[in-house]
Amino acid sequence: MSKLKEKVISEIKKIYDPEIPVNIYELGLIYKIEIIEEKKVNIDMTLTTPNCPVADSLPKMVKNNILKIDGVSDVDLKLVWDPPWTKDKMSEAAKLELNL
Repeated sequence: MSKLKEKVISEIKKIYDPEIPVNIYELGLIYKIEIIEEKKVNIDMTLTTPNCPVADSLPKMVKNNILKIDGVSDVDLKLVWDPPWTKDKMSEAAKLELNL
């Protein structure tokens, strides 16, 4: 894994779903992180539900945090709904945190 991708994941882990006390990376809301030419980052992410109250603000927060990383000039963030998010997408750490 590239250093830049590690930095991107680190920034994403600072963002928490407001209704669940787990960061969005561990929740499994990030489907794809792709580094292109070490400057551009493509992200595919989803939300726990299409009616999520932070459907507007959470993707913007992810994009803004990644843009703060030294060496990132552009972020293309796509909000995707397929496949739909389920609890199975959560990391083992997140499941333990939530007693699942």
